[in-house]
This record gives sequence, structure tokens and C-alpha cells, in this order.
Amino acid sequence: MTKTTACLILLAGLSAQLLAQSKPIDLASPNGEIQVAIRLGEKISYSISGKKEELINQSSLSLTLKDEILGRNPKLISSKKTKGAELIKPYVSLKFASVKNNYNGLILNFKGNFAVEFRAFDDGLAYRFITSKKGDVEILNEEFALNFPDKYLLHVQQNNGFKTAYEEAYQHIESNSWKATDKMANLPLLIDTKKQYKILVSESDLSDYPALFIKGSGNNGLEGTFPKAPLEFGPDGDRSQKIIKSADYIAKTKGTRNFPWRYFVITSNDRQLMENTMTLKLSAKSEITDPSWIKPGQASWEWWNDATPYGPDVNFVSGYNLDTYKYYIDFASKFGIKYIVMDEGWAKSTTDPYTPNPKVDVKELIRYGKTKNVDIILWLTWLTVHNNMDLFKTFNEWGIKGVKIDFMDRSDQWMVNYYENVVKEAAKHHIFVDFHGSFKPAGLEYKYPNLLSYEGVRGLEQMGGCSPDNSIYLPFMRNAVGPMDFTPGAMINMQPDVNRATRPNASGIGTRAYQLALYVVFESGVQMLADNPTLYYRSPDCTEFITSVPTTWDETKALAATVGELAVVAKRKGDKWFIGGITNGKENERSLTLNFDFLEKGKSYTMTYFEDGINAGKQAMDYRKKSVQVKAGDQITIKMVRNGGWAAVLK
Repeated sequence: MTKTTACLILLAGLSAQLLAQSKPIDLASPNGEIQVAIRLGEKISYSISGKKEELINQSSLSLTLKDEILGRNPKLISSKKTKGAELIKPYVSLKFASVKNNYNGLILNFKGNFAVEFRAFDDGLAYRFITSKKGDVEILNEEFALNFPDKYLLHVQQNNGFKTAYEEAYQHIESNSWKATDKMANLPLLIDTKKQYKILVSESDLSDYPALFIKGSGNNGLEGTFPKAPLEFGPDGDRSQKIIKSADYIAKTKGTRNFPWRYFVITSNDRQLMENTMTLKLSAKSEITDPSWIKPGQASWEWWNDATPYGPDVNFVSGYNLDTYKYYIDFASKFGIKYIVMDEGWAKSTTDPYTPNPKVDVKELIRYGKTKNVDIILWLTWLTVHNNMDLFKTFNEWGIKGVKIDFMDRSDQWMVNYYENVVKEAAKHHIFVDFHGSFKPAGLEYKYPNLLSYEGVRGLEQMGGCSPDNSIYLPFMRNAVGPMDFTPGAMINMQPDVNRATRPNASGIGTRAYQLALYVVFESGVQMLADNPTLYYRSPDCTEFITSVPTTWDETKALAATVGELAVVAKRKGDKWFIGGITNGKENERSLTLNFDFLEKGKSYTMTYFEDGINAGKQAMDYRKKSVQVKAGDQITIKMVRNGGWAAVLK
């Protein structure tokens, strides 16, 4: 009897434990629309629903350390519900001057000195691991899995390997066809459930840890994958290094820390993707106590047009030389552009940042620029910066305000730490940073707001390889997670079937109105004017519009949006509104009605707008500039031709 009783008691205890573990732990967004159900069994798994419609089902998460797997057979010690109600005021406000950060949270504390934190927002969900281990730990892998209850459409940027500049064209694949042996993809990833929801997947608060990549599971799902931590490097030219030995772990890091957030922006309206601020809401707080020296703004860039101004006012041999750069400074000064970029060629060699090219005379250009209220951004390879981290002190002494750092093309733990070390050191000497050849934004730009932009995009420098059919996804994907240095501003505009241009007469696919609209639609703390000053002078109405567009905003309101087809957004700075609309090349013409219900009531605005000309579907240079009076509640029908656009300012 004693043994039988003991067995019954043991079985009863096990049954109670299994019952407790099988019963989900629920968390819902403040408005109740988004729910997550967490189950504890052999693993920690979660399911996500929107309005009780299951979107992600039974997806597991774990963290594999050298000696244990956090999340395998988890033993819950305690759980705590939390609430967030915070007003964030980012110094570099790409969408809103202030952002409400409201969420319901849940912290699950487990045996083994680790926790998993979930946060449910009205527009999404996020989770992260938190550990409290002594010393350093080696992370061999992190399990990130998404299982789909139905066949979804995935918009992805697939890569040939972990060495990537995030510049590949988007692919659009069915979730059940992505095999485990197919190419992986970087974040962000956009999931179309083909019902009422789309889900944008990315990460935030990425620090001392590799970036997350995604691959197909082969079973209608996705799995995370990470680059291994590099241990030894070899030479690879003047601007990179080869990894010749990697560790068996993805990160060696502090045992007590918060790991990156994995987040899901969940929207039933495509406009919400353009307005989301999830990266900001999950990022670390700013480390710069007084950021007043950071000045976002526009920059005239010479590389795309090969530094070749021409015409009757150019009485010198154009090129990468002193006279040409003074011409760019004069142009920038005339139109109130804050900066010029001096790309490759300003230094005597790419490996020595302290010795300027004598044909350029950087110090004279800095002096001259000061007299014109124009400052200078210098281009550098990442390797040169790595080998000369004291250059920020020197550049500050020279009077340089910003640097454009290029060709990182990696996102392993070492390189993620490089980004942070660079912006931290640059901040000490009041220098801002624009990363090219980079990965996507993941919160560092809010921790160090002197990080004004990242490339990590198939931008205009791809010329004929940069089409509106691909770029129309950027407001919903790449630019939806943070600043993007697309380098817009082409003044030679062509439809794709006739595009033939190369530098120095580079062109952009899409209409002239499309190029103007990009300055409103796309977000970047430093925004380039990529084309030749000569061409900007020839189109003063377009140039005046472009240079009137702010790079930071007080308010953003998406007016019309269909992923892959069109994006129209209104943005306010002070008492001025700007509107930008772009479309792809799938339709010969699109018409839509805009409602001005966002305007201040009782006030009349003069709206000056640029629209595609009657022949823009063939001759992309064709545009019309018009003005009209509008007020709150008015409506207007706009038309955009294939690869077209529409841009306006209201004041």
C-alpha cells in the first residue's frame, strides 16, 4: 500500500505539472487585438493571433550555451506581468517628434538564471532572452522558429552567404516552397498571410551579438541562422579582410545581459507598416546626454555623377580636385544644403586618412565651406577606420562634421561591435556617421543618434539595377525598420525599357516626379542629392522642392498604401506638410483620391505639387508643376504613370 500510495502521489504530481505546463500563459496587446499564447513543455513555444485568428503557431525558442540549452525542459520559477506607458522623444525624429510606447509585458523567470520577456503592442509583439550568468558565456546558437498555419507569401532579400551588403533585389516566395537548402535571407522579412494581416519581422537592441538571418525550414516555416564569430583574419585588398578562422560559437558575451529583441509588426492595413516605430520602441536609451551638436540634413554627393559639372560657368577641368569641390560647395550653399560628401579620392591613398590628396586640398575646402555655411563629410573604408580609430580626433580638429564608412559587408558579432565602437568613438569628437556597405538598422541609431543613416539597400547607386518594382517595397520593409541612405535625386529620368545611361551621365529608372517624391517617402538622417549640380541648376523648380524637404519630421501619416504597388505619405515639419507618392511599373497608370482630413481645421493651405506629365509613361522626364488652395476635408484625385510619382508641399 505504501509503494502504491507513493506511486499515485508521484503520478498525481507529474500530472499536475504536465497540466500546468500544457496550459498556455496568455498575453494580449493593450487593445486586445494581438494575443500570444506561451506554452511550456519540452521547449518554450509561442503562438501569435490577431483578432483570434492564428497567425504563427507553436514556434519554439531557445538559447544554446556551451554547457546547457536555455529553454529545453524549462522550469518556471515565477512570472510577472508588466505595463509600459512611455513617451519617447527621439533626437533624430524620422517619423514623429514624440512616440507613445504603450505595451503589456510578461517576464517569465526560469530555473537556470534566465528569463524570457514578451511585450505585446497594439501593432505587434516582441520577445527577448535575459540571462544572469557569472562571467562570460559562449552562445553556440539561438533557436528562432516561425511555423505557419497556412501557406503565406514571403517578401525576402536572399543572400549567397553571410558576406553581404544587403543590396540584393527582393524575392517573393511561397512559404511552403522555401526549402532548407535554398538561399537564406537577411532581415527585415515581410510576411503576407493572404488574409487580413501582414507581419514585418526584424530585431532591435542588437549589441555584442550577430545579426539574425532567416532560412526556410522546408516544412512551411522559417528558422533563424547566424554567422559564427570570427577569430582570425587575413588580408583582402585595401578595404576588407578575409575571415580565415571562425569559432564554433556565434557569440562570446557577458553572462548577465539582455539579448536582442525579436519583433513582429502585425498590421491589418499596409499604411501601418509605413508609420510603425517598433525599432525605436525596443531600442536602448541614448548614450549621448547632449546631442545638440548632431545636425541631420541633406548632402550633395559627387560619386554618382563622377564629379563632372560642365557648362559655361565651369571654367576648369572637372574631376576630383579643388575647383570641382568648391563648385559643389557653391551649389550646396545656394540651395541651403548643409553638407557635401567627398567620396573616394579625397585622400592620397585609401589606407592613410591623414594625408589628403594634394589635388583636393581638404583643409582649404573645409575653410572655404565654412564661409558658405557648408560642412564636409569624408568617405573612408571600414578597415582604414579600424586601423586608425584616432582619426576622429584629427577630423574634429580639421573641422570635419561627418564620415561615410564603407564596405563592411558583414554582420557577425565582431562587426556588430565594430559599428558600436565606431559611433561611440565618433561621438566623443562630435562627428556623425553614415554606414555604407552595411546591415540594416537595429537600434544603434537611437543608442548613438550621431549614427544618421545606413545604406543596406538596393539604392540608386545600382543605376539600371534599381527599379521602382523593387524600390516600392522599401517603405514597407527596409525603411520601415530605420533610416536608409538610398541616395535619390536623379535628374536624368528614364523608363526601364529605354534606360541606357552610365556615369558620368547616370540616370534613374522612374519619372522625375517619382524622384522628387522619394525625398518625402524615404527616411534618412542624412539625405543625398546624388546628381550633378549642373542638372540641378537646369531644373531650379525641382531643386528648390528637393532642398525644401526636411530630413526629420514631427508627424507622419500614410495616406494610401498597397505593398508592392503604391505608397503615399504625408509628413509634417512645423506648420508645413509634404506629400510623396510612388508606384511601380506594373500598371500604365494609377489613380487615387487623397483626403486632406489631416490638415488643421479652419486653415487654408497653398499646395504646390509636381505630377507626372502626359508623356511621362514614355518620356520619364516629363512633369507638371501646379498650385491649388486646399483645406481640411478637401479631396483631390492624383494620377501616377508607370514607375511614376507625385510630390507636394502645403504651406
